Amino acid sequence: MRNLLTPKQQRVLEYLETEIMGSGFSPSLRQAAAALGISHAAAGQYIKTLEAKGYLRREGRYGRDITLLEKASSPNRKRLNPQRFREVPIVGRVAAGLPLYAQQEWAGHVIVDSNIYRADNLFALRVEGDSMKEAGILPYDLVICEPRQYAENGEIVVALIENEEATVKRFFLHSDHIELRPENPELSPIKYGFGAVQIQGKVIGLQRGPAGIFTDG
Repeated sequence: MRNLLTPKQQRVLEYLETEIMGSGFSPSLRQAAAALGISHAAAGQYIKTLEAKGYLRREGRYGRDITLLEKASSPNRKRLNPQRFREVPIVGRVAAGLPLYAQQEWAGHVIVDSNIYRADNLFALRVEGDSMKEAGILPYDLVICEPRQYAENGEIVVALIENEEATVKRFFLHSDHIELRPENPELSPIKYGFGAVQIQGKVIGLQRGPAGIFTDG
């Protein structure tokens, strides 16, 4: 019989399973430590322990890539319910900087936890640019969006500019204009007339992109 897991080890394993299923990539030690509320060293030790117990295998340069292994006998491991997950279409790329052309074709899917993302018709967009970095939205991230045609002040939205360019910004409605505000101190808010901006959705979550996943620095 394989070694059983402690509750903390099981929590780490379930976190890794969810991240890998959601993005297709293994998280960095720094990401795992931040998500689990533990130190960088502790995250590394948990992963080593899970590997020693036969739950995963580390591969690639410096052992950063993690492959989860099937376990025929694991009595205290809670298997993830496949019905808990759902596919969200990636509809293209969006700028968090200067607006980019909003692509209409699908660019694949991302798997998300349906217990967290419950709204209908969700969509995802790949972010380019760093104008929203202070809100934790980085280049290559996927923002998960709920379709919306309206927004409340301060919400992070996907806005379509002049019917052809999309951008992610904080929304503010003023008496004579719409303000789309970046979360980057080096950039200034942009003002638009009411007819120039169409709200496409509200950002309700994100999945870290490959650049974030493979960076430990």
